[in-house]
Amino acid sequence: MDRMLVVVFDTEAKTYEGKTALYQLESEGSISVSAYAVVAKNADGTATVKKTGNDGPLGTLAGTSVGSLIGAFGGAAGLAIGAAVGLLAGIVADIHNAKTGADFIDDVTKELLPGKFALVAEIKEDLTAPVDLRMEALGGKVFRRTMSNVQNTVDKEEVEALNADLKQLQAEHAKAHADRKAKLQEKIDQLNSKIQARHEKAKERREAAEREVKAKAEALKTKAAAWKAKAAETHV
Repeated sequence: MDRMLVVVFDTEAKTYEGKTALYQLESEGSISVSAYAVVAKNADGTATVKKTGNDGPLGTLAGTSVGSLIGAFGGAAGLAIGAAVGLLAGIVADIHNAKTGADFIDDVTKELLPGKFALVAEIKEDLTAPVDLRMEALGGKVFRRTMSNVQNTVDKEEVEALNADLKQLQAEHAKAHADRKAKLQEKIDQLNSKIQARHEKAKERREAAEREVKAKAEALKTKAAAWKAKAAETHV
């Protein structure tokens, strides 16, 4: 399953040990890592990205699920970008794009207090025990959430609600006296604009998700080729 993983540590050193352990698990075949970041929670409540890593053509984390989750930790105006990762300036605090849900972010932020650090990663795993055992041995507290496209359902429900309001206004408009028709038409036009905006936003999210999936697929191909080459060298 594709999961968002967050492991909170008391020190930066332990967080980097957690990152190393994560990639050791990948080399053992227990998990697959798409992207990661090490994040520090500052005294003023902002989140500083200390280091990032991702495979192949994913580029920076800006616009990805990991990037969106990091943005949510610091709030829309509370993300301090570390000097080593200046290209992450495009990160925004969009809970919907994080594909995890507000409750997951709340659980993490309650533990990620000022002075603490977090290893944030998007991984694929079949069992939770390998990651849990390694991270807990290092003193980390593990949070994970299966990633979903739940926002697609939310978008659909919101559009359906807006359409219901629109039908009601249109019915009233058809029966209204001339002096009311103008005001009702104004409301109808506003609702139509909102519905169109919702459709555009949903389209943008779908396209972004498609780009991310393609990038991950290319990253896996690159990784598989590297492993194959390494295996061939070992047997020479």
